Amino acid sequence: MAEIKIAKVEQGQTKIRNVPVAVTPEGFWCCPSPVAFQKTLKSHHSPNKHKQSPKARTIPTSEKEKEKKPSSTTIRSVIASDEQQQNSGNLETHHHSIAVPVTVQERPQRQKVETLPRKVAIEFGEPGSSDAKVILVGKQGFCVKLSVHKKVLVDHSGLFAKKLAEKDSVFACLEIESCEDAEIYVETIGLMYCKDMKQRLLKQNVTRVLRVLKVAELLGFSSCIQSCLDYLEAVPWVGEEEEEKVILSILRLKTEGGVGVTPVLKRVASNAVDPPKETLSRIIELVLRSKEEKSRREMKSIVLKLLREQNGANVAVNLNETIYSSCQNCLDSVLSLFRQASEGEKPEADTKQIAVEADNLTWLLDVLAERQAAEEFSITWANQKELALLHEKLPLMSRYHISRVTSRLFIGIGRGELLPSKDTRLLLLTTWLQPLFNDYNWLQHGCRSFDGKLVEEGIGRTILTLPLEDQQSILLSWLGSFLNGGDGCPNLQRAFEVWWRRSFIRPYSDRQANGLNQTDSTSKE
Repeated sequence: MAEIKIAKVEQGQTKIRNVPVAVTPEGFWCCPSPVAFQKTLKSHHSPNKHKQSPKARTIPTSEKEKEKKPSSTTIRSVIASDEQQQNSGNLETHHHSIAVPVTVQERPQRQKVETLPRKVAIEFGEPGSSDAKVILVGKQGFCVKLSVHKKVLVDHSGLFAKKLAEKDSVFACLEIESCEDAEIYVETIGLMYCKDMKQRLLKQNVTRVLRVLKVAELLGFSSCIQSCLDYLEAVPWVGEEEEEKVILSILRLKTEGGVGVTPVLKRVASNAVDPPKETLSRIIELVLRSKEEKSRREMKSIVLKLLREQNGANVAVNLNETIYSSCQNCLDSVLSLFRQASEGEKPEADTKQIAVEADNLTWLLDVLAERQAAEEFSITWANQKELALLHEKLPLMSRYHISRVTSRLFIGIGRGELLPSKDTRLLLLTTWLQPLFNDYNWLQHGCRSFDGKLVEEGIGRTILTLPLEDQQSILLSWLGSFLNGGDGCPNLQRAFEVWWRRSFIRPYSDRQANGLNQTDSTSKE
């Protein structure tokens, strides 16, 4: 808002300049014309024209150049500075009224903090027309005296109307003690003289409007409260911190005179009929059916991140049913595409669509793993025998994307994200491990997001959860593929070493026998 400036006064005898401040119907504070201001200055200086101040001194020419710049202080800086300084008991209290910046001869030294004004006088409306005063007493004795009008206060403020009703005198004086935000009190009372508060608030930021809203609530200034709410409903809130401030302020607001906060809160709360399940289902469906690869990839990342943040929150429990339904649709689509590709129909189009559906399945599996609900999917995937048989008939370039789903399942089991039964783990390895071996080289070079180390670790840990006989069968099968394929086959040497030690170096039967022998020897002793 427009700054109200205070002219500096030399230390010594207090000088008071009564230059009225007008408030236009639009709400902008402005000083009188320069001609009127010059007349005011002459009227102050004419009696002392031939008298020389005892502190007057000759100012060198070099110092005169420094005096050309007007010396002024805004009310904001005065209030802020005064509230920070300590009480100075030896200094005389200075009384200042509002004035435009003028050229004032002053010492070349910087003004000390102690010489800043401790009283400010502000007049609203036509000069000399006020019939009431409001005194704001801030911290450490700082005081702001406002010359105002009873009718304006009564028409706009419930608090002032109540206080003035208790006053019998013609000229009323109201005092607000322990005023924490004198600047905003002055601004809010100034808004009582504005016909278009919305236009005035347009120049403010959210934080300042929240301060005005707080004071308006204390004063019972209903029209200002409504204008602040209208502003907050329309203006963007920048960042989560600002949004939190607005919401807390609105929730604390005690509504009076029909002022409602619902329009503002509608931005963060909804009374929509659609439950969360329907909305999330619609989002997932839109992401899966997107035709633009980059946008689809970005939205998958965003939705997965947001669902991860919601873990443990109030999310629809039956959302898993929607995800499994989407998984089944993708599986049916993949199976249909594999059948078409095996018959030689539209091989290029089939290859591209298979890649899309495989990526969709991998993403849905990520979502289920985050929600700790992927066991059912592992059972479904392990039983896809027809898809595994068709996998062998398709060219590598068309089929290898499907092995990404198998890889993600092994990673999840290795991390403990899903805990399928022993039969499911064995069926998964029996059905899909060899197809993964066959596609591994293409996965390493054809998928940017493929992490071979994680996949190898997940496969090894999955194998080592099985009974020892099954470990031996699967690892010996791997050994043949690895010796023939080299780097084109997953490196499961660490799992092989663990199996070897379990089987040959220190079998469980030997450890069990040693334990029994130690127990017998201990009992004999």
